[in-house]
Amino acid sequence: MDNLFGELRLGSLRLAPLGARRRTRVTTSQAAAEYTGRWGWAVVVGEPARAAGTPERCHCGTPRCAAPGLHPVPGTGPATGPATGPGPDASVLFPTGRAFDVLDVPEQAGLQALVRLERMGTQVGPVLAAPTGRLQFLVAAGTALRLPDLLYRMGWDDAALDLACHGEGSFVAAPPTVLAGLGPVRWLRRPTRDNAGCPPEARLLLGTLAYACHRGRERTPEPAWIA
Repeated sequence: MDNLFGELRLGSLRLAPLGARRRTRVTTSQAAAEYTGRWGWAVVVGEPARAAGTPERCHCGTPRCAAPGLHPVPGTGPATGPATGPGPDASVLFPTGRAFDVLDVPEQAGLQALVRLERMGTQVGPVLAAPTGRLQFLVAAGTALRLPDLLYRMGWDDAALDLACHGEGSFVAAPPTVLAGLGPVRWLRRPTRDNAGCPPEARLLLGTLAYACHRGRERTPEPAWIA
């Protein structure tokens, strides 16, 4: 099994076409309209990214923020119909905890787990590649509340893993939103007619993701200042 968790790079996996890969670049308005009209997902207009942010240092103060520097524009609520109004520099956000929750893991661990899951024939749902170096797996809503118990039942300590779950009250950036100084959010696995309305149960992915995160931590030396 360890051989399947060797080093991978994002470019070595097939990226679903979006943005520059299409003949016409997708705007935030077009993307928002697709998410609400085609997939029935709620979206929120976010602030333009004026400064680079990191999940650990976002101005909102939320640990492991999934949309660093990007937060809903005050006075706007989730849109469930065709979205209008996002300016060219605005961000588009998914409010998690509605149609889906999001499992958030380091990019390297996520890539390794994705390869393993697909080789096993597991039906993986949509997957986001964030320029912060994270992969985000869309899973069934309600996962965030059950995550500690799910990991405990599988023999994992959630506090020891770099694995988070964004649920009710959180947001993740949606493609083609750009995080200033970092780049755009992309689809690594796009939504389909089969999985958009019925994302996978977290238990189907969680064991493999947790193992990959654990292996990644074992191979990453602690910073000198921690010793």
